[in-house]
Amino acid sequence: MIAIIDYGMGNLRSVQKGLEKCGFDARVTDDPKVVAQADKLVLPGVGAFKDCMNNLLEGGFEEPIHRHIEAGRPFLGICLGLQLLFTESEEFGRHRGLDIIPGKVVRFPETMTVSGEELKVPHMGWNRIAFQKRPPLFEGVQDGSFVYFVHSYYVVPDDPVVVATTTDYGISFCSSIWKDNIVACQFHPEKSQQVGLKILKNFGEM
Repeated sequence: MIAIIDYGMGNLRSVQKGLEKCGFDARVTDDPKVVAQADKLVLPGVGAFKDCMNNLLEGGFEEPIHRHIEAGRPFLGICLGLQLLFTESEEFGRHRGLDIIPGKVVRFPETMTVSGEELKVPHMGWNRIAFQKRPPLFEGVQDGSFVYFVHSYYVVPDDPVVVATTTDYGISFCSSIWKDNIVACQFHPEKSQQVGLKILKNFGEM
């Protein structure tokens, strides 16, 4: 069973439908006990880092997330679900995260240009991923594939060895990570058409 954590923020149904389309039993749950029993765990998320972290804590999800990861069971973070894994975020002040991956979450620079054209923040739309290493989640996904992004902040891991893919948007930033049983991406596989479905299928088979 794949549990999708419902902590009040995130596009949960589209993630669930994507996994179900790939043939997996995916359940949206706001019950920490169900999260603790899951074979695989998905942490999605959209919105402000501080609010999401507070909701995780108030919902009693921090401990079962840590236990799931420590037990070596597959974990997928999506968008803010990637950022929450890190030590802290600089979004609207400094706020602690789950501190599973050492590092921080920072905002894109205010002025970024490509060929003289100013880039807008948030980074929104289709962009390419470049592999630094290839976790099982990306098996069958071509280097340079387009995936869908919506974000103003990005992660900076302390240890670059966890970086799975990078993406260029004014700067080169970490667009996904891989460490042991943890894979997490800044982009939205559930919105990334066939490439995204392939990623979700790979996760269900981990």
